[in-house]
Amino acid sequence: MFIVFLRFSSSKARAGQFMDGHKAWIKRGFDDGVFLVVGSLQPEAGGGIVAHNTSLADLEKRVKDDPFVAEKIVFAEIHEITPAKADARLEFLLS
Repeated sequence: MFIVFLRFSSSKARAGQFMDGHKAWIKRGFDDGVFLVVGSLQPEAGGGIVAHNTSLADLEKRVKDDPFVAEKIVFAEIHEITPAKADARLEFLLS
């Protein structure tokens, strides 16, 4: 399982130009069964993603395809977590 932080750079003002592509990239992540949760980092610091069902190498490639990353609107930070215990609703993450 992975947590991805997409932290805004000084180019944050350009985000609107690439929002449609970024939203399409997020949709692909859900459609491919990789993204579990996507949301905003507060206060207006960027975004966060919970991902699974992928390798680190594949996730790194996927993240590089985000228009926000490609255009340096955000800087990506990927953290891998090896779950040891989970609520019953999230047990699928333990395998």
